[in-house]
Amino acid sequence: MVSIVIPVHNRKKFTRNCLLSLERQTVHEHNIIVVDDGSTDGTEEMLEQEFPEVTIIKGNGNLFWTAAVNLGIRHALDAGAEYVMTMNNDTIAAVDFMEKMLYWSAKEPYALLGALEIDFDTLKPYYGGEITHKIWNTSRYLLEELDEKDWKGLHEVSLFPGRGLLVPRAIFDVIGLFEEKKLPHYMADYDFTVMARRNSFKVYCNYDAHLFTYPEEGGDHKIRNKKSLKNYYNHLFTIKGGGNLRNFTIYTLRNSPAGLVPMHLLKGYIQRIFGYLIH
Repeated sequence: MVSIVIPVHNRKKFTRNCLLSLERQTVHEHNIIVVDDGSTDGTEEMLEQEFPEVTIIKGNGNLFWTAAVNLGIRHALDAGAEYVMTMNNDTIAAVDFMEKMLYWSAKEPYALLGALEIDFDTLKPYYGGEITHKIWNTSRYLLEELDEKDWKGLHEVSLFPGRGLLVPRAIFDVIGLFEEKKLPHYMADYDFTVMARRNSFKVYCNYDAHLFTYPEEGGDHKIRNKKSLKNYYNHLFTIKGGGNLRNFTIYTLRNSPAGLVPMHLLKGYIQRIFGYLIH
């Protein structure tokens, strides 16, 4: 059985559509845990009325992504889940999404599996994993390298985000949960998958499993799309800023080879400080 953990804070419409897509799956070997972190838009009432089978765990409004996900994972593991999937509420699962994930997890039972992300608005593939160069700390995006005929099956990657990430229980037993104290919102998912690889677990993007996403709905996308001094500060220093320098520093210190840390930090600082102004 797979326990799907979905952290939410408001955005009731997205949560409803996400859960409806999971109801429509061709296989139903999963249960759902929603961690409602202080929603004020009627999310709790909607869940109770429309999705009574969903387990609701309440937060205090200050959990952010990582602590909320960990809260749901602990509940799932305590209940005996053999697999946990982390999923954001601004996603829509294709009808055979779980079927394709379970098919490949049976063949790779100790691997982490992410899904091919499809832009909901354009219906074009948006993210299919990346390979990170250990020395130069640069990423090659697989979608840009693979021929369309190869957009199928599993492709090994260096890291993966937590949207639709299937994690076997054995991995939690070895490396623990996501790092919620040092990385409370962004980069905890990448950190987790990199740590899993360091412990000899493989990470794949499952190109057969499609997850529709809304790229522009991400918190940092909104910050970067509305350029201002306030948003520039938010991008670099606030907890929901994708360019948060503190998070990047912690991530680098935890995951870069010791001798390469200074170069990786310098390169990353330049990208974050000037990237906001350029893009």
